[in-house]
Amino acid sequence: MAGQFSGTPIYILREGSQRTAGRDAQRSNIMAAKAVAGAVRTTLGPLGMDKMLVDTLGDVVITNDGVTILKEMDIEHPAAKMMVEIAKTQDQEVGDGTTTAVVLAGELLKQAEALLEQDIHPTVIAAGYRAASEKSMEILRSSAVRISAKDEDLLRKIAITAMSGKGSQSARDELAVMAVGAVRSVVDEDGTVDTDNITVVKKVGGGINDSLLVSGVVIDKDRLHPSMPKSVTDARIALLNAAVEIEKTEVDAKIQITSPDQLQAFLDQEETMLKDMVDRIAASGANVLFEQKGIDDLAQHFLAKAGIYTVRRVKKSDMEKLARATGGRIITSIHEISKDDLGKAGLVEERKVSDEKMTFVEQCVNPKSVSIILRGGSEHVVDELARAMEDAMRVVGVALEDKMLVPGGGAPEVELALRLRAFASTVGGREQLAIEAFADAMEVIPKTLAENAGLDQIDSLVALRSAHEKGQKSSGLGIDTGKPVDMLKLGVVEPIRVKTQAINSATETAVMILRIDDVIASKSGSGAPGGMPGGMGGMGGMGGEDFE
Repeated sequence: MAGQFSGTPIYILREGSQRTAGRDAQRSNIMAAKAVAGAVRTTLGPLGMDKMLVDTLGDVVITNDGVTILKEMDIEHPAAKMMVEIAKTQDQEVGDGTTTAVVLAGELLKQAEALLEQDIHPTVIAAGYRAASEKSMEILRSSAVRISAKDEDLLRKIAITAMSGKGSQSARDELAVMAVGAVRSVVDEDGTVDTDNITVVKKVGGGINDSLLVSGVVIDKDRLHPSMPKSVTDARIALLNAAVEIEKTEVDAKIQITSPDQLQAFLDQEETMLKDMVDRIAASGANVLFEQKGIDDLAQHFLAKAGIYTVRRVKKSDMEKLARATGGRIITSIHEISKDDLGKAGLVEERKVSDEKMTFVEQCVNPKSVSIILRGGSEHVVDELARAMEDAMRVVGVALEDKMLVPGGGAPEVELALRLRAFASTVGGREQLAIEAFADAMEVIPKTLAENAGLDQIDSLVALRSAHEKGQKSSGLGIDTGKPVDMLKLGVVEPIRVKTQAINSATETAVMILRIDDVIASKSGSGAPGGMPGGMGGMGGMGGEDFE
């Protein structure tokens, strides 16, 4: 990049930097974004295929979860990285619909490309897309179905829809019941759902049907001493965040011992202190102890003698879950322990799950933290099962928070396309073309669903359009027949946030990519930002890596 000045070229970018400007930059960015959408497109819907991803170490991931695929792919192009961000945002906000969001963004850019060929300015397209996106939110809210926490059947259907096509087909119904049960247990008083309060433990061995929901917490540790009881009914649980050990002094101290009696007295004193600690724990009425820190060997002996089931070095997050599940309080000083601080559970037991011993804290009265143990024949099966379960739980949580549902199966997209075309005719100027392009882009979802199910795209879309024109708002694609089916009756439903978030993210990213008309990528490899002295260096500092 050089400027002509008094006959001498002035270079403002470091040698080897690349600059793509104007239409070339737009074409390159749109192409990269479309390629990302193409990569995940075949995974959409209940009959979507899976991808096998192998990293540099040879680790294998088999999944059809859009965000997992995009995270595992080593994407270099800056515009393509923006598409990955859409999937990540969708995953953080809703948990499902990541593929939908990326495919929509790709299609919006593809439609915009045709408009750019007709010399319609990117700003006009951006304005049209934004107007269409706002109108879409309005249309979706007006046609959504209300739901309450009591509609267990509908919540189960939401979970099944989120799981369909995720490798858990055989045990979908049982897993959906677990997902709904788990989420309903951890709903806070204000109606929010934090799925972090649900522990998902993956264990290879057994089959998918051996998975189970524990109304309490499962800790991946066994009891501390073999002579402690293996199982405790009517458990009173102490949660301790203070070591049951003799504290080391902060300052260096020396004790001079001149006779064996003094040494014995010193050791006896240590023993008495440890016994006193254990006695305090026992005196509170506790018969189970979860300890976040260490426990002295001698203290272990006393705890075993007192018949207290003990687990040590429990993770902080697990301690918090135990407190939520049992109603106990985490105590930071042994001297302060009292029976009011103890948590309660019907049963604390050590069990062996596929070769590993674990502690089950079960039968809690009103657990605000629960656990799910997922089983499967191989590591890859269990991993994909965990991803499906995560999606299902997040989606049920979002449905409980928003209390609004929309049909699945491409029904909302066809309805949006129909209503947006009507809306476009009321908008004057060139923006009308952008709104129509947005409407066309919406139809990529039912088209892709049909394609992945081995059906004819055009026939399926035409049939869906005519059903919606007759006012059948919840008509979606019947995967088996290719004919329009009422998705609400079929039970294929999704929370409204899956759609609103996907459309919002896709629109914003498509608009951002469209508005870029210059890509300046500096030469990588040298550490210092390049460029001429005198304040021009900043431009050279924009590494291709950080172009997000």
